[in-house]
Amino acid sequence: MVDTARGPAEPQGRGPAVDQAGAVPVAGAAPGPETETAAVEVPAVETEPAEAEQTEPAETAETAETEQTEPAETEQLDRPLPEGVRRRVVGIAADALGGLSQADVPGSLRQYAKFTAARRAKYAGTALAAALESEPLFRLRIADRLRLGQPDLVKALEAGSVPGAADPMDVAAAAYLLRPAGWVRLVAEAGEQVERAGAEGAAAEAARFVEKLQEELAEVRAQGRADLDRQRADAEGVRREAESLRKRVRSLESDTRRAQAETRKMQLELDAARAAAAAERSAAEGEARRLRHRIAELETAVEAGRRSAREGRSVEDMRLRLLLDTVLHSAQGLQRELALPVSQIRPADLVDAVVPGSASPNDVARRGLAEDDPALLDQLLAIPQVHLVVDGYNVTKTGYPTLPLEQQRIRLLGGLAMLAQRTQAEVTCVFDGQDLDVPVMMAPPRGVRVRFSRTGETADELIRRLVRAEPKGRPVVVVSADKEIADGVRNAGARPVSSVLLLNRLSRS
Repeated sequence: MVDTARGPAEPQGRGPAVDQAGAVPVAGAAPGPETETAAVEVPAVETEPAEAEQTEPAETAETAETEQTEPAETEQLDRPLPEGVRRRVVGIAADALGGLSQADVPGSLRQYAKFTAARRAKYAGTALAAALESEPLFRLRIADRLRLGQPDLVKALEAGSVPGAADPMDVAAAAYLLRPAGWVRLVAEAGEQVERAGAEGAAAEAARFVEKLQEELAEVRAQGRADLDRQRADAEGVRREAESLRKRVRSLESDTRRAQAETRKMQLELDAARAAAAAERSAAEGEARRLRHRIAELETAVEAGRRSAREGRSVEDMRLRLLLDTVLHSAQGLQRELALPVSQIRPADLVDAVVPGSASPNDVARRGLAEDDPALLDQLLAIPQVHLVVDGYNVTKTGYPTLPLEQQRIRLLGGLAMLAQRTQAEVTCVFDGQDLDVPVMMAPPRGVRVRFSRTGETADELIRRLVRAEPKGRPVVVVSADKEIADGVRNAGARPVSSVLLLNRLSRS
């Protein structure tokens, strides 16, 4: 297309394909890259005044052009317009159609007058081409618009010369619309140039395609050779591996034959061993029967001996029981004769200590160690008349040191009460009371004696005094993790056990 804004400095140049100030694209009968290339700029501000001011000169020029082109009308194309020239002519006509008056537009094109230039080129291309060929006046109106858009090209063609730098398509389209002398030759040359350019482009494209195919063929061949080499290497590796496997199979077959021979040999030995074992089992069964018979005889003899022993022992037991009953009746008669009261006081009741109602919290000692097993405690508590002495705070601070002292005492005494009820043992629990300021108000649980040490005395000393107060021979068990207490009570004849032992026994309850 031609840019109407091109100045005098480029009289024979071709304008840009698309004008940034409002150019309209030109299309042919079918949309494509060529149909959307260029546009003819028709500025409304300049066009209409120019027509208004030059109406009469235009008519004069039109008359002159008619006179000048009459000889050229005798020239006719011997073949259809080349497709590129046709699209360019239709594009120029579609762009210029919007600037024509209603009277200058043929009836077949008036329905497309309100379309945009692109839509006119797309939908009215055939009608525009037919009108340009059959309506000389319409073609002259389009040529006038071309004069406004490409004045330099039009002047050169009317002068009988062709600008060297002009696009052949623009030259052919302008020659077709203006119809100067020799326009058929210009159109034919433009078509030939377009065909040559297309042929050259196709040849170049074919050459590029062939070159690309050759490169791909070379790559495929190289890849094929590489694949062949790799397959040969793989085949050689497979062959070597197969040979190795064959050797291994032969070795395994030899090992299998040796193993089978060894298996047959071992089977024979096993059969012989089974026969020997069967003979030995028969002999052993006979010996076992003989031994069972002998055991039955011995059991009979033992039972007879036991019956004789029971009969002799029952006589001795009867005599001993009679002697014991005599001693008991004598003791009871002596007790009645002397009118002796039943003793209600125990040795531990005579030990000087602080009872719970009069103890003060200033005597609380803080100590706690631990360890051992509850089975031993069960055995010790099963001894008749056993006295269990517990170092209270030593046990509680070993088992549950985070509780307040009062909660520690309550928890320990509750467990000791259940233990005393189950074992019928005498239980005494000792707490440090050397720093108590106020009496400890508490009700000792049933079956448990609770004592606090006096001011200036520790629970350890009180425990030692309780142990020394017991008669020699009475079983006393002291629960404490304090090594000093354990050593002291052991020397006094008591049995020390760890605090963990009691805690484990209570937790089992």
